[in-house]
Amino acid sequence: MVTVTQNPRRWWALGALVASMLVLAFDSTILNVALPTMAGQLGATTGQQQWMADAYVVVFAALMLPAGLLGDRFGRRRMLITGLGVFLAGSVLGSLASGVDAVVAARAVMGVGAALIMPLSLAVLPAMFTPDERGKAVGMISAASALGMPLGPLVGGFLLDHFWWGSVFLINIPMAALGIAACLLLLPETSDPTSPKVDTVSTALTATGLGALIYAIIEAPDRGWTDAVVPATFATAALLLAALVLRERRMSRPMLDMTLLAHRGFLLNTVAATLVMFVLSGLMFAVPTYLQAVLGQDAFATGVRLLPLSLGLMVAAKGAQAAVVRFGARTVVSAGLVVLAFAALLGTRTTDGSGYGFTALWLACAGLGFGFAVVPAMDGALGTLPGDRAGSGSGLLMTLRQVGGAVGIALLGSLLASAFRDRLDVTGLPGPVAHTAGESVVAAHAVAARTHSAHLAASADTAFVHGMTLVLLVCGIASLVAALLAALFLPDTPVVRRTEPQQAPAVAAPAGDAGQ
Repeated sequence: MVTVTQNPRRWWALGALVASMLVLAFDSTILNVALPTMAGQLGATTGQQQWMADAYVVVFAALMLPAGLLGDRFGRRRMLITGLGVFLAGSVLGSLASGVDAVVAARAVMGVGAALIMPLSLAVLPAMFTPDERGKAVGMISAASALGMPLGPLVGGFLLDHFWWGSVFLINIPMAALGIAACLLLLPETSDPTSPKVDTVSTALTATGLGALIYAIIEAPDRGWTDAVVPATFATAALLLAALVLRERRMSRPMLDMTLLAHRGFLLNTVAATLVMFVLSGLMFAVPTYLQAVLGQDAFATGVRLLPLSLGLMVAAKGAQAAVVRFGARTVVSAGLVVLAFAALLGTRTTDGSGYGFTALWLACAGLGFGFAVVPAMDGALGTLPGDRAGSGSGLLMTLRQVGGAVGIALLGSLLASAFRDRLDVTGLPGPVAHTAGESVVAAHAVAARTHSAHLAASADTAFVHGMTLVLLVCGIASLVAALLAALFLPDTPVVRRTEPQQAPAVAAPAGDAGQ
């Protein structure tokens, strides 16, 4: 049996990964708080707000698999630093943007950088840590994401209250620079030159297929589900994604490794993590707008009022590993999903007159449920990966998670937009003005202010809460389905990694440290 020598710098190196993940977490929550402000200042409709969020997520999801392979072949640290540099450049473009289209383009560039950062941050964990240590490492990275959640809204809210909206992009620059410095100084290089080459055709099929799917979902409420463009785009997306699957199944060294999905532990843990992202993305799209537009909070106060969600997530991320040791992964993941479902269903009781206290209660429960579900699910999925497929395997895991997030924003955002438009009372308003009011709750309040219509403002609040209730109901049902699947089928025993004995030294000793 081969003795595996652990990298003595591995916990310092984890600090570089934490800094990298903090950049992404910080940015994602800043945008959630900024969207209502940007909608008002840029005149963005609900659909355009969805695109500002989803342009990033779709590119992120489409490029994560090739990003993992690039890291496997050319060095994970090298590509991680490249990703941070691209993310920094996209943030500069975002800070200089003057309209919705420019913001969407900047967010897409940032998605390219994020696609390199996310899977490669996770890909190095199996190479640096034993299975016993990996859960703690995943928990620390999750805690970094949790730390970014309260910091993002607080800093973003302060910037929006004192500066122009582009400042929420500018703040990413020092964060990305810190991540680059940490990776250069602390992170060892790891690679697997024998990994499959990046398949440009499969990458194009992934990007166009996901893009068509998200476009159809976002455009359907505005165009109508029976408009010829909508079913045609859905059909195009289905054909492109089917072509992707067929192509990958015929390749001897596929970029999308379907064999990983044949392992029950990887599949079900990934499904659980994906459904959690679906729910969380829907919540984070709707709740900041509720706090700002309906409860009348400014951007900074909105950030403060999102703290219960973040604190619940931080508590759960810290305690999840100990809970798994005591109760087993299946029990913890299932319980976390049940708590998440309870929080969402409790949230359906929210009214425009509920006040903040009730919202804080179910947000805290949602954070706890999210943390206890996603940390052991991510660790369980990573534990099934062979060392030589760490990059591509974690890329597949994170791709599916991001697809869940993108579909969550698109589908739940579209549900919210449709319900709001249907319930909004625009009686007496001229046609063009009524159409403008129906574009979003922010637009409705702007029209109400110009027309001095207290009735329209009250109707806008009621209509938005009705839409948010439907979103939360769908989130609760999705969480219950995921909990049932986890309870019935998720393995509850440690997964033995499928690494051949002769490969162990190459996996455990990162490049550059093999001779130590």
